[in-house]
Amino acid sequence: MAALIVVVVLVLFALFVAARTVRIIPQAKAGVVERLGRYSRTLTPGLTIVVPFVDKVRPLIDLREQVVTFPPQPVITSDNVSVGVDTVLYFTITEPKDATYEIANPLQAIEQLTVTTLRNIIGSLTLEETLTSRDQVNDKLRVVLDERTGKWGIRINGVELKSIDPPQGIQEAMEKQMRAERDRRAAILTAEGVKQSQILTAEGEKQAAVLKAEGGKTAAILRSEGEAKAIDTVFRAIHEGDADQKLLSYQYLQMLPQLARGEANKIFVIPSEFSQVLGNVGGAISRLGAGSPPPPPPPA
Repeated sequence: MAALIVVVVLVLFALFVAARTVRIIPQAKAGVVERLGRYSRTLTPGLTIVVPFVDKVRPLIDLREQVVTFPPQPVITSDNVSVGVDTVLYFTITEPKDATYEIANPLQAIEQLTVTTLRNIIGSLTLEETLTSRDQVNDKLRVVLDERTGKWGIRINGVELKSIDPPQGIQEAMEKQMRAERDRRAAILTAEGVKQSQILTAEGEKQAAVLKAEGGKTAAILRSEGEAKAIDTVFRAIHEGDADQKLLSYQYLQMLPQLARGEANKIFVIPSEFSQVLGNVGGAISRLGAGSPPPPPPPA
């Protein structure tokens, strides 16, 4: 019975020693080994052997990118406006040894460093610049934090300003200003639209008047050319037909009604030959009324 107890104790002791000797490190984890209280080495993922009762493995360190959110912090801008800034930090532990021995509480240190750096950066900006320059603030904050946390074995991957909350009165004033700015832009756009409409209307009327005048001009030119061609045709026909004076007078008498139709024709020029023909016609009518025979026609 005593021998069985001894065997059981030896087996349990062997299992305990084996558990302290063989260690399995998961992926994306790292373990810091201390030998007799001093740093010995850093364990990488996989199966490893340590000396029991001599080597001590500290809690494993996560090497993945981590995200931490800090509560809103009051920050005063250069124009003396207090705003609450909520930040989100992304970081990765690159050196497990430095993260273990160079800093006691990494998260608390990063939080305090973020707050102080944020106050320095935003303290040099106005409220409007703070609201419109988030990217610049993020970049400056990341550079400063990464420089300070490098000796701790921590790399700052990014810093984001989650929210910037000005006081309620400032928010109401900003909303009123934005509404006034939108109303001003709307009024300017409306005025510009009316102006462009009037300009286009005037241009259209101008072009219509010009086209109408050019049309009237072209029509008058074509009428004048047509009348000139008609007169030339008549003149050529009369010249080629060798018409006598009586025929010319008769043709002119037929043209008088057409000449009288024109609005600008106020004065008619009657040639002397036509007056003589009218006198002859009048004399012939008088002799017929008196019973006298008409005079013989002149010899050809």
